[in-house]
Amino acid sequence: MSSFETIRYEVAAGVATLTLNRPDRLNSFNDQMHREVREALAQVQAGRADGSVRVLVIAAAGRGFCAGQDLSDRNVSAGAEAPDLGASIEKNYKPLVTTLRNLDLPVIAAVNGVAAGAGANLALACDLVFAARSASFIQSFAKLGLVPDTGGSWILPRLLGPARALGLALLGDKLPAEQAEQWGLIWKCVDDDALQATVQQVAATLANGPTFGYAQTKKAIWASTTNDFDTQLDLERDAMRACGRSHDYREGVAAFMEKRAPQFKGN
Repeated sequence: MSSFETIRYEVAAGVATLTLNRPDRLNSFNDQMHREVREALAQVQAGRADGSVRVLVIAAAGRGFCAGQDLSDRNVSAGAEAPDLGASIEKNYKPLVTTLRNLDLPVIAAVNGVAAGAGANLALACDLVFAARSASFIQSFAKLGLVPDTGGSWILPRLLGPARALGLALLGDKLPAEQAEQWGLIWKCVDDDALQATVQQVAATLANGPTFGYAQTKKAIWASTTNDFDTQLDLERDAMRACGRSHDYREGVAAFMEKRAPQFKGN
């Protein structure tokens, strides 16, 4: 286990768990947390390269997932020079979500309470989002005169359509986890006391699976949001060719023919 102050990071049985750990501030981001999350994600990438990390889970301590930016970490008092919020996006939030999107492994969010602002869109940038039944998602930017960041303005209309995306972004209403599942914003809403066990079970299953194929699938799904049909078919061809040459494909076929459990290596 690595030593951090604002997060926890541990790896067990191929599953890396990054836990946001500022529960007294609803796990809102300050500069230190951004630095530590970047360091942890670098360790995830190194673990993916050496085979020790095959799945990433992002969780949170306390009663909430993440309240977004810690406003007390910014000088926004009357008469003060206006903070450069664009610089914060470029330095912190943009690399955070692009790193998650580009990781060659499944990324799971376990949302245990309120996910607001950048915290909501951090969760939505993950590949699979599980939420406790008491959890909620809030696009709180409008309350501060801001626009959805951390990929929110891109993700929301693609998952929900423009009408619902604009409703959430302009009104800043709380979206309960059950409704988020019904709308297709997240993968699954589960009972509060089942969240941790559910995520652990799914993460363990994925960690033992053909993670090379998972990575190719992840790239294909995300690329489809901007590719035309012919370009997407070419991408599928190239990804299938790469998968067909992988150890995991050969092992999967052999295990099927021999009626045994496969031993995937992620390459």
